[in-house]
Amino acid sequence: MLTEVAEAVRLQEGPPGVRSVLRALRRLEPASTKDLSRATGLPVPIVAALGNELRRRGFVTAQRPSRLTEDGLDLVAELGMDLSLDATCRTCDGREIVIPDVLDEAVRRLRALMESGPAVDMAIDQSHCTAETKVRRVLALLRAGALPGGSLLLIGDDDLVSLAVAVVGDVLGGPIVERVTVVDISPEILDYIRKVSAGLGTRVETVQHDLRLPLPEALHQQHDVAMTDPPYTPEGARLFLSRAVEGLRTGPAHSIFFSFGGKSPDEMLEVQREIMGLGLITNGYIRNFNEYEGSGILGGVGFFQHLLTTTSTAPSQDGEFSGPLYTGDKRTRQREYTCVACDARLRVGPGARWASVGALREEGCPNCGKGPFRPGRLVPAEDPAPSAEQPAVPVAATGGPADAGPSVTPTTAATSVTPTTAATSVTPTTPAASGSASPAASAPAPSLGRAHGWRPPGEAERAALAERARPYVTRGADERDLPAIGRFEAEIARVSFGEDAIDDPQRWATRLGRAMEKSKEGMIVADAPGGEPVGWCWVSINQNAMTGDRYANFRSLAVSPVDNRGDVAELLLTAGLEFCLANGITEVVGRVHVGNVPMRTVYRKFGFDPTSLSMKLFLPQGADGR
Repeated sequence: MLTEVAEAVRLQEGPPGVRSVLRALRRLEPASTKDLSRATGLPVPIVAALGNELRRRGFVTAQRPSRLTEDGLDLVAELGMDLSLDATCRTCDGREIVIPDVLDEAVRRLRALMESGPAVDMAIDQSHCTAETKVRRVLALLRAGALPGGSLLLIGDDDLVSLAVAVVGDVLGGPIVERVTVVDISPEILDYIRKVSAGLGTRVETVQHDLRLPLPEALHQQHDVAMTDPPYTPEGARLFLSRAVEGLRTGPAHSIFFSFGGKSPDEMLEVQREIMGLGLITNGYIRNFNEYEGSGILGGVGFFQHLLTTTSTAPSQDGEFSGPLYTGDKRTRQREYTCVACDARLRVGPGARWASVGALREEGCPNCGKGPFRPGRLVPAEDPAPSAEQPAVPVAATGGPADAGPSVTPTTAATSVTPTTAATSVTPTTPAASGSASPAASAPAPSLGRAHGWRPPGEAERAALAERARPYVTRGADERDLPAIGRFEAEIARVSFGEDAIDDPQRWATRLGRAMEKSKEGMIVADAPGGEPVGWCWVSINQNAMTGDRYANFRSLAVSPVDNRGDVAELLLTAGLEFCLANGITEVVGRVHVGNVPMRTVYRKFGFDPTSLSMKLFLPQGADGR
């Protein structure tokens, strides 16, 4: 059974990977997919796929969060895993570092800086770590003796660790480093770091530089310690670590602190080979040390590795790097898909018979006319493309965990529909999980989405968006959609309000049903013809009581984790904005929870600008304030 489940989802870890999920579920139940991902180190889509396979076999409950059924409990007992003992430290949660009370102020200040700072650029694999993670990284430097004193080189700093170092120093009463040098390609990030650090008393130098090129000569061998959180590809790890080595002083025992996301064993072997090839050794390793906002594919966590130089340490990248670096770069290559019905292997992507997996699904397998299709390996650039007439060739499983099909849970992060707060969240599709192209905005904004205003897509843009979103299309919502909408809104509430959420789907369906009775205008769903909605958007038109001006309020936006999830989200948002234009609306308001980075990114991409910040204070209960 373990082998069958592993093969069904093309799990590179095989039966041991299935065992790890069962073991974690026994220990943590009830457990969400994200909890299991963090516990096992497997990507969220893989854990979801494994859960569905176990659910089909009657070992896991249909209800979420998941539990083992009676058969499941019997199974883990038969496998000798009927032990729920958890030895993880409850104080540090396995991270080995605890933020002392004196630095609570630093965490609060960094949260505020993140809110007003640059948005993530997913095209270059950015995903901001939390304020707590920033402070823990500074504490890791202090614990290792890399600070206080000395000079720190940051190879890329979209996480604003330079400001974390400066803020911690400010809270503690003085700088904890002699000099921080930030090397990054983004002028927006560097401008923000310069602006904020100017008043914090720490010497921070910024260098705008494309790390595909060697470090500027003035930075060579000038620093005592380095830190990097590179693109999560083996090529990204090698390049950024090599640039860090260029900037370190020569000799052994200099530290590099390296953050990375969990990958399959074969992919991690590539990364470890790169580390060894640089002449570096591992001095420490902490799983789930880094927490990221809006990085759902890896459960929102990554590991933290302390590397040391040796007498053999030397850069491995001489000169310019010209190969694929970011996950988006690799999407320019073809990917193999395997037909589940007949095991035929088919190529999808640039130059292939099918440009997208959506086109393959619509046409069906050329061998058997069926499907569905499981994603496999990226095709090496040097592999010759087979003729479109060549018969499909059955092959064994080749894909690792990152190549497995997407999660099929009803929704993930979405939006709140309370009258005062709409905390929208759309987690964009992750290339490793879906193999789909990255969404292209119809807004004429640059990559960081800072442009003002929005225009409807032209005919060519609309056709391209419709193709990327296939087989899903938008239509007006009606009563038949209420069960699905209720599930969306329940998940929205959980994302926005956590334990305080009202997350009963039936209650939300009833509430939205009453709203539909008054007006269905601005209620939009996305679905495949004849299928259940996979996306939901609600835009209401309001009137300012003082001025009489009409404006639109984006109340909800949610998308299930389908393959082309980001494209469906864009399709819905575009439909919502076009509804506004059709009603003569010139101002659109969308409120978002301060910690909801994915939706803040979506808003900025479409030209929304932040205009206000809601502040909340909780007072003690009781008339005397105690």
